[in-house]
Amino acid sequence: MPVVAKKALKPRTKPPEVRRDDILRAATSLFIAKGVGTATIDEIASRAEVAKGTFYLYFTSKEDVVATLRERFVRGFRARIHGAIEACPPDDWPRRLKSFVSTGIEAYLDDYQLHDVVFHDHRPDQRQLKSDNPLLGDLSALLAAGTQAGAWSVDHPDLAAIVLFNGLHGIVDHAIEHGVRDGSELAENLSALFLRMLRPE
Repeated sequence: MPVVAKKALKPRTKPPEVRRDDILRAATSLFIAKGVGTATIDEIASRAEVAKGTFYLYFTSKEDVVATLRERFVRGFRARIHGAIEACPPDDWPRRLKSFVSTGIEAYLDDYQLHDVVFHDHRPDQRQLKSDNPLLGDLSALLAAGTQAGAWSVDHPDLAAIVLFNGLHGIVDHAIEHGVRDGSELAENLSALFLRMLRPE
């Protein structure tokens, strides 16, 4: 009697990390389409094809999902910027600053809808989320290192980082409002402006 090979059985359940990502993807699409306030946990569970009880195995609330998406957004944003900066020569400070600006603009334009969902619903009691932004620390460290190397002169890197980062943020918001989706020209102009500010004649 011939031996019949057994078919590999498909796993009946997804690994926890995959199930969690399914829920986050479902929530992201709903939040972008409807807003956080309007989307319901029932809708998120349905779109992710999980039971409502399964949602609560991974997240305690919609706010917990938003916080997770925010942390993921920042982590990915920083990774893109760090990669671009580290690809520059270590002593080319203008180029490193330009990489911060151009990659920041590019990353923002690529995912501004998710950014708007997870950051634009600040309440007064969430003001610390802005000051806790790790990108401010990254930019401050870049400005301080460039000052030490003599590339520019910045007396207060922390304050300068706030001005430059929020300036970048506001300018990209303005560009999005006016239909700009290619940030290359904007990055060139903004980098030149920042460098003039840091190295006044």
